[in-house]
Amino acid sequence: MNSDFFQIACTTCANSFKEGGGEAAGWSILALLAMIIPVLGAAGVCMIRIVRREREALDPKYAD
Repeated sequence: MNSDFFQIACTTCANSFKEGGGEAAGWSILALLAMIIPVLGAAGVCMIRIVRREREALDPKYAD
């Protein structure tokens, strides 16, 4: 992983990557993003499904 080409961190972390152990820190940030993004996406999909199901089951006389 080339730290000059592929940086996902802020400038403070990016400078410390070059000084020591930058490969491990870069890969750990990428791994954490790879775990967090699908979890947030799944939560968003669940919320959208709940809203759609609630709208289908809502009695029109109770709608505002």
